[in-house]
Amino acid sequence: MSDLELIKLGGRGVSQEVRQLLSAVFSDNTKRAYKSDLQSFLRWGGNIPSNPEEITQYIAENCPRLSVVTLRRHISALVNIHMALELPENPAQHSLVAKTLKGAARAHGAVQRAVKPLLIEDLRHILDLDGNTIPDHRNKALLAIGFAGGFRRSELVALNREDIGEHPEGLLINIAKSKTDQEQVGRMVGIPYGRGPHCPVHLLLDWLRVCDVDQNAIFRGCAKGGRITDKRLSGEAVAKVVKASVARIGLNPEHYSGHSLRAGFVTSAVAAGVRTDLIRKQTGHASDHTMSRYIRDGDVFRQNAASALF
Repeated sequence: MSDLELIKLGGRGVSQEVRQLLSAVFSDNTKRAYKSDLQSFLRWGGNIPSNPEEITQYIAENCPRLSVVTLRRHISALVNIHMALELPENPAQHSLVAKTLKGAARAHGAVQRAVKPLLIEDLRHILDLDGNTIPDHRNKALLAIGFAGGFRRSELVALNREDIGEHPEGLLINIAKSKTDQEQVGRMVGIPYGRGPHCPVHLLLDWLRVCDVDQNAIFRGCAKGGRITDKRLSGEAVAKVVKASVARIGLNPEHYSGHSLRAGFVTSAVAAGVRTDLIRKQTGHASDHTMSRYIRDGDVFRQNAASALF
């Protein structure tokens, strides 16, 4: 079954022209995610195009079984698939659907477990650890650049040698494609030289000398004996590096993931008093709202009312 062929399961189906349109609109990763979410809706008995009453019934019948977070993701898939169909009104965006989701959250919701940010002081501690093996060089460069750029895992592992340019003040890194840039306009991220042994620029340049990469993937696997393979690291591999690294400094690896680098950059930058617009320029976040959780975490002790009382 193709990524979008499952839409036919809904009964009425869509034309070949519409399927081509949908295929062009969504990235491969998004289509894979939507395939799973839409399959759940369609196998339940839903139709594409749908209507608000049908979607709210799906929420009501599934909220005891599926988490509210999962249901919201399913509705997001329905919003986007109906948006691509260019209907006069999007049934998944109807106020009835929004109110039903809100009711499901109150009745069955649970606090979503968020990964902890890897803060700058913990990153420095990790980078200070002894280790001069090839994997050590790679992992230190991976962590330092992932943090300094506020990169998503997918952006980090997608980097090729041609994406890295040297500049008198640091490195210019071209992010050719990201989660919020499906049209591949790209964006340039600057990584400035840092002070001391934690400089992300020096750590990456050291790794590039070690791996002697030309145009291929920068972050690749390491076989036994330290041999660098031709296989690009996956997002899951980044998470494993983060977990193993935090465990070495006594932190619980269960609380951290590959996203901890990006979250840690935002949280640490806010705590240091950096303006949020400059943080977003580095990370590519669309708005302060999308960073709100990390802004709260980073700002919690700045100008804290209790500090004036104790």
